[in-house]
Amino acid sequence: MMAASRRNNGWVIWLTFAIGLLLSVSPMPQFMEVFRPMWLALLVSFWTLAVPNKVGMTTAFVLGLAEDVLYGTLLGQNALVLTLITFLVLSLQQRLRMFPMWQQSLVILVIFGIAQLIQLWLSALTGNRLPTLALVWSAVISALLWPWISFALRDLRRRLHIN
Repeated sequence: MMAASRRNNGWVIWLTFAIGLLLSVSPMPQFMEVFRPMWLALLVSFWTLAVPNKVGMTTAFVLGLAEDVLYGTLLGQNALVLTLITFLVLSLQQRLRMFPMWQQSLVILVIFGIAQLIQLWLSALTGNRLPTLALVWSAVISALLWPWISFALRDLRRRLHIN
């Protein structure tokens, strides 16, 4: 009975991804747009650390394509960035799990900062956005949110026995 409930709770992961997609396109005032957290990247990073056998680079690529469609950006742009984030989180997975939360936040800041700089570069290449480093603010906000997201999802994972 317990094994069946564990196997069937994988839908919760996809529900969090759907919520992340909704949060990433929810309306915000124009001046606050640069402070929008990288919701999907936060969720993919957490689930990659928690259950790497279920969430990996393929999941990140598919979610990135969904993000591209939602944003109306060049197809593959967000997919590339989200896959890069997942690759970096997977390659640092063993260390990240042992770090205290403040160090995890710093690593997330660096990973998301690199991803945002690549996003900025891709946007400048395609001519979609004027190059500005204000885009890095979302990485800072995401790193500040990391402990809260991590604790909430860890609690959800324990309650629903997601493995």
